[in-house]
Amino acid sequence: MKQISVVGSISMDLVVESDRRPSAGETVIGSAFHTVPGGKGANQAVAIARLGGNVEMVGCIGDDANGDAIRQNFETAQVGTTHLQTIANERTGTAHITLAEGDNSIVVVQSANLAVVYDEAQLDSLLGQTDMILLQLEIPLETVKQVARYGKAHGIPVVLNPAPAIVLDDELLADVTYLTPNEHECGLIFGQQQSLEHWLSQYPNKLIVTEGSRGARFYDGQDIVTVPAIATTVVDTTGAGDTFNGALAVALTEGRPLTEAIRFANQAAGISVRALGAQGGMPTREQMEVEQ
Repeated sequence: MKQISVVGSISMDLVVESDRRPSAGETVIGSAFHTVPGGKGANQAVAIARLGGNVEMVGCIGDDANGDAIRQNFETAQVGTTHLQTIANERTGTAHITLAEGDNSIVVVQSANLAVVYDEAQLDSLLGQTDMILLQLEIPLETVKQVARYGKAHGIPVVLNPAPAIVLDDELLADVTYLTPNEHECGLIFGQQQSLEHWLSQYPNKLIVTEGSRGARFYDGQDIVTVPAIATTVVDTTGAGDTFNGALAVALTEGRPLTEAIRFANQAAGISVRALGAQGGMPTREQMEVEQ
């Protein structure tokens, strides 16, 4: 089985449920509070493991109770922790999530995730045997660039989920194999001067834009291809994008054509939103097969 290495963020998610979001200066009464393991990197690693993928998590946690709980969660989920580093005298990253009005708002405090920094020799040890690399933008940007360069130089496909979105330089765009923003992130990365169709056409078989209930689109070199989402019941959208990216990596390492890989990822993401929490609804391979 091919190995996928997720280089990215790890956090404890502190989730508040409320009927509506407070305006600036306002206090509202919430209906529930949950503490659940998260972080975009960690979520994507768990999504891969749930789908039967062989995954290693490359990242950092703090030497605190949250870090201990996250390490245990990885082991329970069968995510490899050989390259999971505990940083002394540092807190584990946290994400503060408000769930209201059918969507989520998130504030991330990076903490130990800022320590995800490696030299070339370390990258050889961490990534030399992997078959695919999955990246996000909740760790230092220079690390993201360094890992993407390493992947390209060594012929390892790199999936970059560019969230939280920033403007990306041409070198990083050239180094990644697949770029997977949602439609909002795409506007932040490339600007609003050109249409989404224009940007899709500039990055054939690389730029994959997710559009929620409308599915995902990419340009295959001749046409813009729309891969529809599945019909689903939305309970919590937190982690849907992470499930999509993890499932996409699994499908690509299994040798599926890009359209089929995106269809598989759409299905996984559609199932994931039916339960609370970023990891709570992530499907197993058995669930995926039942719903096909």
